[in-house]
Amino acid sequence: MHVGMAVVFQNTNKHLTDRQVYLNELALAEMAEPMGFESIWSVEHHFTDYTMCPDVVQFLSYMAGRSKTLRLGSMVVVLPWHDPMRVAEEVSMLDNLSGGRMILGLGRGAGKVEFDGFRVDMGESRERFVEYGEALLQGLERGYMEYDGKFYQQPRAGIRPAPFKSFRGRTYAAAVSPESARIMAKLGVGLLIIPQKPWREVEKELTEYNKLFLEINGVPAPKPISAGWTFVDASAERAREMALQYIGGYYRTVLDHYQFAGEHIKNTKGYEYYAKMNDKLAVYGDQKAIEFFADLQVYGTPEQVYDKIMKIHDQTANKAYVGVFGYAGMPHEEAVRNVTMFAREVMPQLKKFKVVEDVDCSAALPDLRFAQAAE
Repeated sequence: MHVGMAVVFQNTNKHLTDRQVYLNELALAEMAEPMGFESIWSVEHHFTDYTMCPDVVQFLSYMAGRSKTLRLGSMVVVLPWHDPMRVAEEVSMLDNLSGGRMILGLGRGAGKVEFDGFRVDMGESRERFVEYGEALLQGLERGYMEYDGKFYQQPRAGIRPAPFKSFRGRTYAAAVSPESARIMAKLGVGLLIIPQKPWREVEKELTEYNKLFLEINGVPAPKPISAGWTFVDASAERAREMALQYIGGYYRTVLDHYQFAGEHIKNTKGYEYYAKMNDKLAVYGDQKAIEFFADLQVYGTPEQVYDKIMKIHDQTANKAYVGVFGYAGMPHEEAVRNVTMFAREVMPQLKKFKVVEDVDCSAALPDLRFAQAAE
């Protein structure tokens, strides 16, 4: 199984300066390759201390230069906040700089504070994501961008530096709602699973997604990538205690950032599934929701952590696990201890586990040079 690490640049409660958060997270990220992790990831967010990585491709470009073999994953680039032409250029540039090491993760966003900050109507996000995603993915395969849609119109323009290999089979998207999973199948991208709802729901939606992907694309869907907030300790009791404190603390920041309990969720087109989450929060309260989220994640002794990741694999057939090891104001020394124990005592066993390989659905690009020459 492929094993990756994600850093999220949280400054929960502002206990540190933003600069110190960056120093700590970069130090953690630079541990990834020497410890044997196969990929490094981060997320895109704006305007608050929830996570402070406004340009995930820029961070990954830095990590490309600081590493030799690490795959470089975006978890995710939020398309409705960007011009797809610029995304195509940035992605192709990173892939050229890194020798083709990028794993492209996409999403549509759910934070009102971010949509408001970018002056984008949150109710248009699903339609924009579909158009922007189609334009971007077609462009990366053809070597030029050209699209005429409701929200996005792009006259033909070349992507330079040109993509030099296909992004098929290495493009993923985060999908929380069942409707989003169907969209990802139609776009031909794999799923990035962020645990936040009952696994039985995830299994049901994966089954529907896999069926639809095969019908539309003629090949099986890529195996999903699963991420998880991770805490490992020699003591099961301490692991549980720290998980509730820090993984639970992380979910408090989720509730604050996304305002799931806010009235806007009920009235925003495309976020009907989130409105159901709003209703559940009203019934069960924040504390129950926090405990539920923490128990979806991966914590415990090394043996328990391995078993939990294997259970996720049984439920999702994921080909990769990406762990988040520092979050919610966790002291840097604790995050270092956490990731070190995982790397030494859990990761070797995960790497021994053989997953079923994806069908090679990457396409040759016979028209790419022709398209460039014709410009």
